[in-house]
Amino acid sequence: MAWYVYIIECNDTLLYTGITKDLERRIKEHNSGNGCRFTRYRAPVELMYSEKVKSRPQALIREAEIKRLPRQKKLKLFNGD
Repeated sequence: MAWYVYIIECNDTLLYTGITKDLERRIKEHNSGNGCRFTRYRAPVELMYSEKVKSRPQALIREAEIKRLPRQKKLKLFNGD
């Protein structure tokens, strides 16, 4: 089963990066306040970017790479740059 690395934008414009096997379910969890502590009081959130990877280790590596990017480079990912 594939894994997804995703970036969501919270209602206060902060960005959150995470990984999941079920992207739709995870976004619903974030919006219901059950996703994680970071997004609990920042809902609603909007999915801005996702990419599919083959395994959990690859997802964790890619998540770490994205988290190290400055905000402007993350925004460029949304546009496919």
